[in-house]
Amino acid sequence: MRCEVVAIGTELLLGTVVDSNSSWIGSQLALAGIDCLRSVRVGDNHARMVACLRESLERADAVICCGGLGPTQDDVTREAIAEVMGVELVREPDVEDVIRGMFASRGRRMAENNLRQADVPAGATVIPQTRGTAPGLICPVGEDKVVYAVPGVPHEMQEMVLRAVVPDLRRRSGDTSTIVSRTLRTWGESESSLAELLDGRIQAIDEAHAAGTPAPTLAFNASGIEGIRVRITARGDDEAGALALVDAEDEAVRAVLGDLVFGVDGETMEHAVGDLLVARGLTLGLAESVTGGLVAARIVSVPGASTWFRGSVVAYASEVKFDVLGVPEGPVVSEEAAAALASGARRVLGADVGLGVTGVAGPDTQDGHEVGTVFLASDLEGDVEVRRIQLPGDRERVRQFATISLLDGLRRRLLAR
Repeated sequence: MRCEVVAIGTELLLGTVVDSNSSWIGSQLALAGIDCLRSVRVGDNHARMVACLRESLERADAVICCGGLGPTQDDVTREAIAEVMGVELVREPDVEDVIRGMFASRGRRMAENNLRQADVPAGATVIPQTRGTAPGLICPVGEDKVVYAVPGVPHEMQEMVLRAVVPDLRRRSGDTSTIVSRTLRTWGESESSLAELLDGRIQAIDEAHAAGTPAPTLAFNASGIEGIRVRITARGDDEAGALALVDAEDEAVRAVLGDLVFGVDGETMEHAVGDLLVARGLTLGLAESVTGGLVAARIVSVPGASTWFRGSVVAYASEVKFDVLGVPEGPVVSEEAAAALASGARRVLGADVGLGVTGVAGPDTQDGHEVGTVFLASDLEGDVEVRRIQLPGDRERVRQFATISLLDGLRRRLLAR
């Protein structure tokens, strides 16, 4: 089954909106074993959309259109698909009722143009909407090709693709196998370094594939401030068989990478730290300077964080460091200041563990240190450690990298204990 993705919206061409939808759809197609030949963007122009769809259908068996299903006059995806199918649009009463009911349930006045979203190309199947008003569409073209239309709003699109589009594509392809995927999240090495470390595993997998032996695949995805992701994917006759392959490769990869792996799939660094603190019966307090509250913001996104997180003192002004946290007067970007921040946080917030971070985010140097210099400190029940790191990037990237580096340092200390 060959597929192409067409992202629709003039805003995508102007750069005012980043097309993250196409990359997400591509990843889901890959996980489902469906070949994605090409991904393109086209503006809100009826003639260009029709030409783009026809061109894609010449190469592919299926096209996924993302966007242009809203209520306004520039939302013309339905009209373009109908022209490609050679049919008229028809108003679907059931969809109209759903749209009216949604506005009524929210106590909002409905503009009549919302009912445009109930117009469906004749012969198309509606994908019911569960999170918004615009339904999706499954539109047969000719004898053996299909166009899918899904909303451009990411959370609406993702739910619809997983619920309806991918299962329909797999049914059409006749593929009855099961695909299982797991992502190991790492921090501390570059993508190239991870590939080098796992070269033996990659060679073993290649040899297995050449011999016709069932084996998973490994893929790397650099995720910026979230580290490098290593995705393990396996196909089997059933879920148990595919999962067994993934489990075995997971164990082999972890044996190589060790504590570089901090989480699986959606687990973040703050989840990993929280789990370790809970397991050891410890509480955490923060003193943030250069990060300005970013560490605390990530921590409180973890459900149940209140059981182990005491709070954070955002000590941006030097006087706050001196007067509230007991940092000795003098340079505030130093090993001594970071250690005092960590110990001050533990004391002031009544925590078992204190973290402190200070540094230079830029654009100017400070206390004789260049931009990107950051000191990270942790106080585990009175045992203080400080690290100096040099981070790349602009002001925002330095602050973000400092945040996850601080949490990772604590994670490694807790694992070592």
